[in-house]
Amino acid sequence: MPDIHRLDSRDADFGARLDALLAWESVADEAVSRSVKEILAAVRRDGDAAVLEYTQRFDRLELAAASDLEIPLQRLQQALNAIPSEQRKALEFSAERIEHYAQSQKLESWSYTENDGTVLGQQVSPLDRVGLYVPGGKAAYPSSVLMNAIPAKVAGVGELIMVVPTPGGEVNDLVLAAAAVVGVDRVFRVGGAQAVAALAYGTQTIPAVDKIVGPGNIYVAAAKREVFGTVGIDMIAGPSEILVICDGKTDPRWIAADLFSQAEHDEDAQAILLCPDANYIEQVAAAMDVLLAQMPRAEIIRTSLRTRGALIKVRDLDEAVKLANHIAPEHLELSVADPEAMAKKIHHAGAIFLGRYTAEALGDYCAGPNHVLPTSRTARFASPLGVYDFQKRASLIHCSPEGARTLGGTAFVLAKGEGLEAHALSAHYRIAEE
Repeated sequence: MPDIHRLDSRDADFGARLDALLAWESVADEAVSRSVKEILAAVRRDGDAAVLEYTQRFDRLELAAASDLEIPLQRLQQALNAIPSEQRKALEFSAERIEHYAQSQKLESWSYTENDGTVLGQQVSPLDRVGLYVPGGKAAYPSSVLMNAIPAKVAGVGELIMVVPTPGGEVNDLVLAAAAVVGVDRVFRVGGAQAVAALAYGTQTIPAVDKIVGPGNIYVAAAKREVFGTVGIDMIAGPSEILVICDGKTDPRWIAADLFSQAEHDEDAQAILLCPDANYIEQVAAAMDVLLAQMPRAEIIRTSLRTRGALIKVRDLDEAVKLANHIAPEHLELSVADPEAMAKKIHHAGAIFLGRYTAEALGDYCAGPNHVLPTSRTARFASPLGVYDFQKRASLIHCSPEGARTLGGTAFVLAKGEGLEAHALSAHYRIAEE
């Protein structure tokens, strides 16, 4: 049987053991934080020179000039033409579905007119320029390019700048092909904290952006946290997570594969099953044993399951729902007879996959909704990446003369109460004008 935590909700220490498994702080390492701060300061001070130095040091890539940091757009199109037709069709099919879903998320401007003629409303506009961080080298995530870039394009972002490390000069054609499909405007071969710094502060070659999105390692995450405030960021993402609630009626091999689909991401990923049927839990464990032998990333999966995975027996499905809301997972599969009814009781999850046939992996690539999701229990207050993350909202206030008198009187009283004389005077002038 796999080496994985076994928990029972009836155990006296269950709550403490569960919370210990859930605990995660992705950017708390002090040594990482110090290193990132030094890199940010150097790039802010020295611009291209610092970026070139760190690219040589960390990516083993020596470039003759800062202009060599940029990958020409023609190279993206060449990559798209070079990949197998099956991969190109898959990229284009996924992009089409993601865009179709994203179109429904667009926020629109609105206003209404009050009886005295005062107009109130909200004006929605896109961000001017966004930076997209994409892991590079052996880690090829073209799906990440699609999921981060398409909502930005649908929102109407003026310019999308992509950064991707190319360690040892290794360029991933699938990533570049995805960038061609979505219409990224500029691409630079730089990664790590130095890429985040370049996007946040700008250099002589890399333009500063308004927001940085996209996944990365602990150095990228720490850098994004440091530059937040200078620029916007999408989120500080932790390791991948999946929580499956199953009633014991789904093929156990399916559930085993679903748990592995997140465990194979990295050693810190988390895969948890909640089920009231003890015999079924054993069937899943047996299926995991068989499946593990077939997995190319078996060692990563083993480590993930041993350190953060769990098979949990619950009293019933109602208790499973309560635990799911406490866990607030990134991905939640409801592999039960009536998933729609159960979903109505779920308050905290990044994405909810309903029914036995809805594998989480479909959401990673081509279902349509975004796969950039809140992790580490942040689904209690955060939402998936969407078009709205690339739009700004400005309030609109247009007072008629009558409205100015009505509102001005109230503002005058409140400003006086707060001791803000200029506020009071500013409002009173519009009243006194009549």
